[in-house]
Amino acid sequence: MTFLPRSLQKTRFLYLIIAIGCALFITLTFIAMLVYPGGSVDDHTVPGYSFTHSFLSNLGMLTSLSGEQNWASACLFFISLTAAGVCLVIFFIIFPRLFQSSRLQRMLGLVGSVFGILASISFVGIAFTPADIARPAHVQFVMWAFRLFPLAVLFYVPVLFMEKRYPRVYGWVFAVFCLMLFGYYLLMTEGPSFSSPQGLIVQVVGQKVIAYASILSIGIQSLGAYRFLRNSN
Repeated sequence: MTFLPRSLQKTRFLYLIIAIGCALFITLTFIAMLVYPGGSVDDHTVPGYSFTHSFLSNLGMLTSLSGEQNWASACLFFISLTAAGVCLVIFFIIFPRLFQSSRLQRMLGLVGSVFGILASISFVGIAFTPADIARPAHVQFVMWAFRLFPLAVLFYVPVLFMEKRYPRVYGWVFAVFCLMLFGYYLLMTEGPSFSSPQGLIVQVVGQKVIAYASILSIGIQSLGAYRFLRNSN
């Protein structure tokens, strides 16, 4: 974890890049929804993208659920998720450097970052395995991403609260986000099946809520780290 720039100015720049990558994910996935040809999970004839009946993974399929080619949406989804995954890797590499006040802080941050980097790699794996041509691998990457990400955030919650110089609001952001992640994992494993109409809506909307909450949470933390370093200069 020593190959990234150590100077204050370059580290602040990296946090800005991470925040931009998070914004890019949100922007590109919404554009991908607009150009998606059609077909929802329960109705392959519906035109366009259904926010409540189609998963985000449907955007990355090379062939849409309606049977039409889906190159534009798939490319946007691939770029957005790959960029987000890479930004998350960078985030979890540089973030523990802010919390070096005690040995316990350093250990918790290191363990949290290991889980975070593995989760980030899983997100990139989701982008590289379209659900229509590599479904088993795609599903495994999704499951591991949301098994590991809650653990990463869980280890960082006490780290943020232990650092007296760091604004506590960011600790609360991760605390709430951690609860959301564990809640979503329970939804995936114990929640209603998407084979039922109500279950489909719950699973689809839940996925979107946690996906955008994940990106927003890391974006907020990155901007917070940027401001913290700027004020510490």
